[in-house]
Amino acid sequence: MEIKTSVRTYKFYLAPAKYRYAAVRNCYWVNIMNKNEHLDLYFHALRIRKIEEKIADLYREQEMRCPVHLSIGQEAPSVSVCRNLKKSDYVFSNHRSHGHYLAKGGNLKAMLAEIYGKSTGCSKGFGGSMHLIDAAKGFMGAVPIVASAISLAVGAALKFKMKKERRISVSFFGDGAVEEGIFYESLNFASLHKLPILFVCENNMYSICTPLRDRQPQREIYKLAISHKIKSVQLKERDLLYLYAELKKLIERIREGKGPILVEILTYRWREHCGPNFDNDLGYRSEKEFLKWKARDPLEKTRRLLYKKNLLNGRMEEKINKKIDIEIENAVKFAKKSPFPCRKDFDNRLLYA
Repeated sequence: MEIKTSVRTYKFYLAPAKYRYAAVRNCYWVNIMNKNEHLDLYFHALRIRKIEEKIADLYREQEMRCPVHLSIGQEAPSVSVCRNLKKSDYVFSNHRSHGHYLAKGGNLKAMLAEIYGKSTGCSKGFGGSMHLIDAAKGFMGAVPIVASAISLAVGAALKFKMKKERRISVSFFGDGAVEEGIFYESLNFASLHKLPILFVCENNMYSICTPLRDRQPQREIYKLAISHKIKSVQLKERDLLYLYAELKKLIERIREGKGPILVEILTYRWREHCGPNFDNDLGYRSEKEFLKWKARDPLEKTRRLLYKKNLLNGRMEEKINKKIDIEIENAVKFAKKSPFPCRKDFDNRLLYA
């Protein structure tokens, strides 16, 4: 079997054919192995985690001089949404954008070079971790100002609607973004014009160190869309296969011209808000809470499920890990050897404020 990424093609063996068919509760395990979807989901989620763990390890060298907001623990929403998209669909992101960028097919070498501030980076070394972009893959950019990219995604969806294109726009944002006015303006406009957009709220329950309960009245975020007459649902991560199947139905509905959807995905970040460390000692969340969510890890749940269904074994897993590790090492070497921007790189394409 082959799994293709923006960097290379990975080859490994499929499980025996008799194991490629199964039926489980909720009907989310279906015969789709011809499209490599089960292992593809696990592969991409694992790849994101290993890349970010490598960033956390290297960050201590202090050669990466920009802030990094890691999504370790939150890989499931990125992968489950973006693996349902077409290359021509657009994704807009926020400050915690590594997973979205990589899941949409963004170039790893260009991403790491950008974090190192090198001229070969996806923003030529001028943007850093919070300004990733790969327009060729449909990742239209990450904007660190909370909620500011939501309206950009709405604008893209309006363009698709006006040109009668069967493309959709996706906006990723956190629970803190629903406290900004542009969130409500965007929902209102998208509903009014029945735009092809998926609003994805990754609710990890914290805005930096402030819990949701201290910032908002007791309510469920997905219900905020009801007043705008937008279909909305709340999803728990469970495993990648479940989340992928649920999002597939929602995305197909949008593509059929039935209007925008807001999905709230309950998730949890393992590391500190900004930086490479764990921060359970700060007091805003407990070690008990952290361990509770870590035990629910969708990536590990998916791994165990694949083993149970004989779609993954030790030999395959070793091969997958080795391939990812080699890709990461090559990307790190590329980033470290790349040059910093020089005077000629400062031209009229750059804006300063």
